[in-house]
Amino acid sequence: MKKAVNRLLIATCLVAGTFTLGMSANAALPFFSSDKDEMPSLAPMLEQTTPAIVSISVEGTQVSRQRIPEMFRHFFGGPNEQVQERPFRGLGSGVIIDAKNGYVVTNNHVVDNADEITVKLTDGRELKAIKLGADEQSDIALLQIASEDLVAVPLANSDKLRVGDFVVAIGNPFGLSQTVTSGIVSALGRSGLNIGGYEDFIQTDAAINRGNSGGALVNLRGELVGINTAIFGPNGGNVGIGFAIPSNMMKSLVDQIIEFGEVRRGLLGILGQDVDAGLSEAMNLDVNKGAFVSEVSPDSAAEKGGIESGDIITHINGNEISSFQELRAKIGSMGAGAEVELTVLRKGDTRNIEVTLGDATGTVVAAREVHPALEGAALSNGTTERGNPGVEISDLESRSPAARIGLQDGDIIVGVNRTRVNTVAELSRLMDEAEGVIALNVQRGKSSLYLVIRQ
Repeated sequence: MKKAVNRLLIATCLVAGTFTLGMSANAALPFFSSDKDEMPSLAPMLEQTTPAIVSISVEGTQVSRQRIPEMFRHFFGGPNEQVQERPFRGLGSGVIIDAKNGYVVTNNHVVDNADEITVKLTDGRELKAIKLGADEQSDIALLQIASEDLVAVPLANSDKLRVGDFVVAIGNPFGLSQTVTSGIVSALGRSGLNIGGYEDFIQTDAAINRGNSGGALVNLRGELVGINTAIFGPNGGNVGIGFAIPSNMMKSLVDQIIEFGEVRRGLLGILGQDVDAGLSEAMNLDVNKGAFVSEVSPDSAAEKGGIESGDIITHINGNEISSFQELRAKIGSMGAGAEVELTVLRKGDTRNIEVTLGDATGTVVAAREVHPALEGAALSNGTTERGNPGVEISDLESRSPAARIGLQDGDIIVGVNRTRVNTVAELSRLMDEAEGVIALNVQRGKSSLYLVIRQ
């Protein structure tokens, strides 16, 4: 099922589909025209909001690497891999969130590997943009443009969203000029979709089309509630399921990029799983959703705050969570040092616990979270001797499963079954999707080798 979902998930910006609001003509709402002779309309709100939504075009060079079979290298010599560079162009959307400083938010995949970024405003002006920073795992990037008379969209508190709230999406589908469509919030806290490393999506029934990545999802007051980022569809078209990054999550990440030039994730320091009916029955719990804490890391923020194994985390900062993945995404989007209030269910009693998050920057990941065969290894994002990205074995327990398959301290995993791996998140996703034999491409110093895992 997960493989089927992955095939259907297409990284693109979503544009909300046409939706009949079904409100009476005399509805007293601030976003409608107040003229009694006019039909109810979203036009007054959109006239204020659409100038803050921009079109983004990029140009760059994409580098692809193909490993040369050993037989050919034996007869003809040459390097271990063939490197090809191909120019590319792309289109997407963005949202101006700060008119004074010229800050524009978009998706990371819109501007990834771009050498030149051009932002086009609704009044026809074209401006060169610089990328201040990006976060691949949450698919957020921050750009900056320099111009006067910019218009920014105000931010809403996305934690206040409810299923059924009306939303409007604005973007540039298929390279067309700005397009506006509408829908409702279909679900909140969506995760487990393998779109990115940190998932806490707003789901909408909005019509989804290619080319709108980074566009705005706004409420009927014209406030930004999300950054459109992905769709669920068999052929790249709309089937009524689309996803947006909540504005609160986006703002937290952008604030870190502005302050540090990078995202410095908060770290709680727990392992766990979703609370479901089976776990609830086995543990005799009174809840059927939340985050079950199976292990607390020594000297972590969780241990210092008083979190214990067996706790059920049900709320974060007063907002209910449904799963461990939702908790992970919310914590991961908060900056190191952030103070967080967790509501915990412990042996039938509810209590609030305040913790100060640690710094996940450069922190290793327990490999058993990625795959059982890697247990005993500590994983972190690293680079090979040539500077290519990969997953580093930064620590290794002797006689562990990871050691038995042949991994060594300092190895860099650069591929899974001939698919390139750049980050721990990618390694986790690819190994989760793999069936049968898994071949890890490992860079060990100047040597390249394959280690086989039989499931």
